[in-house]
Amino acid sequence: MKRATGTTIDHGLLPQLLGYQLRLTQLAVFKDFSDSVSDTDITPSLFAVLVVINANPGLKQTELAKAVHLDRSTVVSTIDKLERRKLVQRKRVAGDRRTNALLLTDAGSTLLAQLTVEVSEHERRLAAQLTQTERETLIQLLSKVSPISG
Repeated sequence: MKRATGTTIDHGLLPQLLGYQLRLTQLAVFKDFSDSVSDTDITPSLFAVLVVINANPGLKQTELAKAVHLDRSTVVSTIDKLERRKLVQRKRVAGDRRTNALLLTDAGSTLLAQLTVEVSEHERRLAAQLTQTERETLIQLLSKVSPISG
């Protein structure tokens, strides 16, 4: 990186650190994701919530929290936000007034279908410099680094 004085900044050992490279990658991925779905006001976290609810209709909020690695209070506010946008609905579980089952609304299903196309294009751009084997290997290696993958 060039400084205002024209000299290059030495990043020291940072470029050799896995965490630093992962953070730079995360910044690039999130920016491209945001650019890809900018008119929907959906974040990667909200997209993950929609995908998991769609794949598991009737999922309980506590199960969703575990599946998307968010604490319970964050999941509650996330579902509140999606419910206000009429993308997700809570339904009481029969026989348990304290438990809500989560479902996508028709609007949520429609938006998810649109997002899936946009996110697929986003993923294609991210992996453009990788072969299919390299992409699969990268996913496998990243899942080994993260103790919460899956």
